[in-house]
Amino acid sequence: MAAENGPTAGEYIVHHLTHLQNHKATNVVDFSVFNIDSLIFSIAMGVLGCWLLWLGARKATAGAPGRFQAAVEILVEMVDTQAKGIVHNAQSRKFIAPLALTVFVWIFLMNAMDLLPVDLLPVIWEKIYGAAGHDPHHAYLRVVPTADLSVTMGLSVSVLLICLFYNIKIKGIGGWVHELFTAPFGAHPLLWPFNFAMQIIEFVAKTVSHGMRLFGNMYAGELIFLLIALMGGAWSLSATGIGLAIGHIIAGFVWAAFHLIIITLQAFVFMMLALVYLGQAHDAH
Repeated sequence: MAAENGPTAGEYIVHHLTHLQNHKATNVVDFSVFNIDSLIFSIAMGVLGCWLLWLGARKATAGAPGRFQAAVEILVEMVDTQAKGIVHNAQSRKFIAPLALTVFVWIFLMNAMDLLPVDLLPVIWEKIYGAAGHDPHHAYLRVVPTADLSVTMGLSVSVLLICLFYNIKIKGIGGWVHELFTAPFGAHPLLWPFNFAMQIIEFVAKTVSHGMRLFGNMYAGELIFLLIALMGGAWSLSATGIGLAIGHIIAGFVWAAFHLIIITLQAFVFMMLALVYLGQAHDAH
């Protein structure tokens, strides 16, 4: 797409970083705008993740497990071990451990969309969009939901809401309110405003950093894949052009292999932070 008479490098990147939306925003903060591509791919990956876990449970046998069943069992055991070490309430773990497993698998699958060739699904969408009588140059599509800040912040806010639920459930509304005003500095009335301010800052900071960490890593990875794609798009029958094509293949393979580690690590980190925050919700200060 960056070939002669095609878009410039900047136009190519901007096009690939523009979301498919229900309509354009009319102001800076417009909550009526939805990133349809992020919704579609995140829901699709969620359904796929649930189906894979269901398939693993359905095929579970008491005898020697197959490779798929063994992989699922290792994953479940890993998450359960982490949950037991962080959340010490056995009753709560009946919900939190499966939740953590779902979060890990879902985020991993959404991250893995970054391993698809950057032009594969967008070009298919352009063909469909153009066939429907629209201008294919305005056929926007982003396929990595976790490179969308609204998705990652939505996930982190969901973790925050569950943390608030367990704060109230475990400590009672009175106990939680008491903790809000007496921790971390003490129960003296003069310290209540400072304690409350610190508690609110902690909740906000944890939620923002939780979502921003995942978004930042996946957005950076998406940009690098676009830059590698530009190398391949600039090839020509010349020494420089052939060198760029070879570099495109080598860089793409190396970054994809390295990125496979990143997407797994980011899913694990998000899951672990969710477990830590939920474990803190069970602890009294």
